[in-house]
Amino acid sequence: MTGRKRHSWIIFFLIVCCSGSVFAQDRTDTLYKRPKDTMDLVVKWRQIGKGVQFCETDAPVRSMMGDSKLTILKIDPKQVEFDLFTASAMDSTSKPVNVWADTMNLDIVFNAGMYDLAKPLISRGLLKNGHHHNQFAFKDGWNVMFAINPVDTLNVADAVVYDMQCIAYDSIKEKYASFAQGIRMLDCSGNPMNWKKNQACSMLVCAHDDQDNLIVIFNRSPFSPNQMIAFMKQFPTPLHNAIYMEGGPETSLYVNVGDFCLQKVGSYVAGTYAKDTNETFWPLPNVIGIRVK
Repeated sequence: MTGRKRHSWIIFFLIVCCSGSVFAQDRTDTLYKRPKDTMDLVVKWRQIGKGVQFCETDAPVRSMMGDSKLTILKIDPKQVEFDLFTASAMDSTSKPVNVWADTMNLDIVFNAGMYDLAKPLISRGLLKNGHHHNQFAFKDGWNVMFAINPVDTLNVADAVVYDMQCIAYDSIKEKYASFAQGIRMLDCSGNPMNWKKNQACSMLVCAHDDQDNLIVIFNRSPFSPNQMIAFMKQFPTPLHNAIYMEGGPETSLYVNVGDFCLQKVGSYVAGTYAKDTNETFWPLPNVIGIRVK
């Protein structure tokens, strides 16, 4: 192997290892205390479509770079249609979220969990869409599951994040057609997790509020997972069942509802992409899409 090729493989190995090191098993920290010197989290909703509200607000603390904004959606699963799309079940071609939206006639698109850098079409956690399994393996320590496309729409919501420490996967796996596994940030009671590896990054997370709305939170300015967990604990209405969907430059949020258009692109992740320079959506193999009715 030449020196140049050896150098390239070393860089790739470090990226894979550093990316994976963030995602260790969570630990419960039920005695939450608000960090000192934090501002209040102010959330003022703006209706942008049927069942969809939007807010952009300052994070309770300043990030090391950028505008320190949090972009938040509140989505009523009863008033929209959710779906999950995997390139491996289609043409094996990853696409940016705006292209997924155009291709599949979607109004909102974001990451369906993290994917394997060494096998870029394959999810790192369990990912299933109908009869197609993108990833069979259940990832140990990833304790939440995003469930979509209920088999019986009369008895369950169209999209639910489940805490696998409160509800066993075996008890719900026949109730939905689609599943995307992720890492827990808040448990089923709203208790915060304390992440062992806590690298700052752009990120996208989802959670439920006390009325079972889906809350989607995006930040480009880097914060650590534990900081984001603290932000969610300051939310004006209690949140629970929070799931980490993605971090770094792959993080993507696209919204085009009526005359409202929003494109949010992630960038920074400590150790592997420690810069605020990404300006384009990365091609994604797996996405969650929403159609506003």
